[in-house]
Amino acid sequence: MARSVAHAHWVEHVNGVNPSPEMRGWLTDRISLTVKLIARSSHFRVHRLTQRPGLCLADELAAVKLQRRGRVREREVLLECDGVPVVFAHTIVPLNATASDWPFFGSLGERSLGTTLFGDPQVMRGSLHFARLRSEHSLVRRACDVLGVARFGGPLYARRCLFRRKNGLLLVTEVFLPAIADIGTRGKGLKNIVPAAEHAVAECCLSS
Repeated sequence: MARSVAHAHWVEHVNGVNPSPEMRGWLTDRISLTVKLIARSSHFRVHRLTQRPGLCLADELAAVKLQRRGRVREREVLLECDGVPVVFAHTIVPLNATASDWPFFGSLGERSLGTTLFGDPQVMRGSLHFARLRSEHSLVRRACDVLGVARFGGPLYARRCLFRRKNGLLLVTEVFLPAIADIGTRGKGLKNIVPAAEHAVAECCLSS
């Protein structure tokens, strides 16, 4: 498989993916994505698709400090607003992480991983990286399969972040689906929710 297909081009600055002003906000916002989605919808749901052993993707190796492709613990969910999937989220934990590193990971069910990470003072968050994923990328193909579509109209914007807790690493990739553009800015309690999330970020010493 050609490198351009197997590997997304992840960049450290959002300008490298040339997003629209609205998409830039989704990609770079420092608050929890879950919090932001809750604030912009009447009903929010984490729809768990799978949580099982899987194979690390080719462009995840360096991020999680692996020398070669190998098995990881994998979790994939759809984040839905008012019944519409708006984000496909993919998380991996290398097998060398222990249960004490990520004690909650195996029992999340349909709870939000993001909320759990932001609420744990032992979790350190790395910087965000950004990409535009082509239709051939594994995560785009998985999102297509889940939604029952052949392909999307163009590349999908994505961001990812590496989290550390004790000696464990955890990589979260969020792929923004086309329906994210239709989410309104009516915020039920938005003014109250956002400051609370920002305070949680500060308490947890999270950066990005």
